[in-house]
Amino acid sequence: MAEESDLEKTEPASERRLEKAREEGNVARSRELTTFVMLGTACAGLWLTAQSLGTSMSGALRRGLHFDRASAFDPSHMLAQTGLMSLQAMTAIGPLFAMMVVAAVLAPMMLGGWLFSTKSAAPNFGKLNPLAGIGRMFSTQSLAELVKALAKSALIGGVAWWVVSRDIEALMALMAQPAQYALPHAMVLVAKHCALIAATLFLVALIDVPFQLWSYYRKLRMSREDVRQEHKESEGDPHIKAAIRRQQQQMARRRMMSEVPKADIVLTNPTHFAVALKYQEGGMGAPRVVAKGTELVAARIRELAKEHKVAILEAPPLARSLYRHTKLGDEIPAGLYTAVAEVLAWVYQLRRWKAEGGEAPRTPTDLPVPAELQYTVDTAAHA
Repeated sequence: MAEESDLEKTEPASERRLEKAREEGNVARSRELTTFVMLGTACAGLWLTAQSLGTSMSGALRRGLHFDRASAFDPSHMLAQTGLMSLQAMTAIGPLFAMMVVAAVLAPMMLGGWLFSTKSAAPNFGKLNPLAGIGRMFSTQSLAELVKALAKSALIGGVAWWVVSRDIEALMALMAQPAQYALPHAMVLVAKHCALIAATLFLVALIDVPFQLWSYYRKLRMSREDVRQEHKESEGDPHIKAAIRRQQQQMARRRMMSEVPKADIVLTNPTHFAVALKYQEGGMGAPRVVAKGTELVAARIRELAKEHKVAILEAPPLARSLYRHTKLGDEIPAGLYTAVAEVLAWVYQLRRWKAEGGEAPRTPTDLPVPAELQYTVDTAAHA
């Protein structure tokens, strides 16, 4: 069969397919959103720490440019000065660096959530295929990414040029200011320019995020055959399930038939229904149904009863009622106690007569079955 084309994949991805893709490390991501969050965090950090950062950096610069006699004749003094200057610079940029680290960790999780997958980190030698790599380079997806990158560069570059050209005089004026004033002012200007550029990136991310979500779910779309196959895998092949049910029914039927020789009485319709009862005094509260069936199953119950000399009684209303209102292993309904007690009394008399002889017991007839428990053949046909 020919491979399915993308046009045939018209069904949305199922929950199972999405979970499987996530397990493999395949989730929707937007580089533009991450870039915007990183730049926005940098802008906010610069804006909040501009004054202190400028002051600290100017102090480190003065320390670095300071040169005295001790520094000239004692190398250890110069190393100590370098260490202090580095420590001062690291202390100054420490808060901004911490903010950037937090943003770098949280930004990718804004689209797709937290994900840790060992499958995506496993080596995939198929990616080393040069032919496949060349095919990806000249694919439609790569062309779209190239066009998007050029458009983004042109947009951000244009905005950056406009922003810098607006403040060119302020930037040039920094050269005429003392260092302790020029550096803080420079930090403020950098933060403002970054904020305007970040606003441009926000517009880019606003377009890219819906596109990435659409592209992600489009790649995971399924054909109708995929949906059917997944349903088979999750729910099980109907043919296999039917075969399992048949085997279970056969096993249950064999277990049921093994109880017939142990029964006290088999009540019949006489041909359509058969119900086997057993009662153990002291071990049961009431007689239990150990086997029941209709048609061929009922015939098999009667055959086993005859083979093992289990008493058989034709009692159509009682047999139908027991079949309808009980399950295997259930005790008989309270409304049938009187009728079944009369049947069991006949069974015990029949056993004593066969063992001791004498007058044969009278076969019970007209056994009382309450109207609410009656189950006629016509009712069975319409049930």
